[in-house]
Amino acid sequence: MLSYQHAYHAGNLADLHKHALLAAAMDYLTRKNKPLSYLETHAGRGLYDLTAPEAQKTGEAAQGIDRALAEVWLPDDHPLIRALAAIRASRGSQVYPGSPLIADHFLRYDDRAHLAELHPAEFAALRRVAGFAALHQQDGFQMAQAICPPDPRRGMLLIDPSYEVKTDYVAIPRQIGLIARKWNVGVIALWYPILTDHRHFGMTAQLATDFPEALISEVAFPPARPGHAMIGSGMWILNAPWGLADQARALERTYRDRA
Repeated sequence: MLSYQHAYHAGNLADLHKHALLAAAMDYLTRKNKPLSYLETHAGRGLYDLTAPEAQKTGEAAQGIDRALAEVWLPDDHPLIRALAAIRASRGSQVYPGSPLIADHFLRYDDRAHLAELHPAEFAALRRVAGFAALHQQDGFQMAQAICPPDPRRGMLLIDPSYEVKTDYVAIPRQIGLIARKWNVGVIALWYPILTDHRHFGMTAQLATDFPEALISEVAFPPARPGHAMIGSGMWILNAPWGLADQARALERTYRDRA
């Protein structure tokens, strides 16, 4: 069983990058008066307490979302800032939402959500906060392959693995290829870490060959602590909604100027 728990890293600079683009995409998709589906392969627990020992031990939220809010990295009307404010108003000022609850902020009554999480403790926590979704305690790629194309057919899939399994870097392009063939209209988003050994290069090169039209957004930042291997965050998005490329470029400039 995988051991990764995102509570140690919630609200860090990678989350800010990933969630800013997720919120912008969901904000755009839900402007159209047609239902959609939201799918997620690695949902985690959905909601994180930034006062918990895990978050306090690493201090990554303090370097990430706390700093970004204090220094106004994103304007008040940015979709992520609006979602975060609404979630904190209802669930507490010291929480940080994972991607399931950020997506849920934009979902409407006739939209559908499917969330997969394999880790037993994380899945149990997810059940407590994600009553809006169909929950699947199984491998997320198996869930996506079984459901796609979803009903409704419009929508978005977020693939956000921990990359504890190093073969993910090889397997993911094939998984995305299978999903995209079944669901050619879906927005398919993949998050990946940028590590000091740049092990993502082979994966992104294969994706660029298979899907040259996809949007790629990468940001760099200092390691969270000495010896920490993550030095950046990447988002690869197929069928990116209109305007998301501009949002990505603006976010990249912010990281270059402030991170």
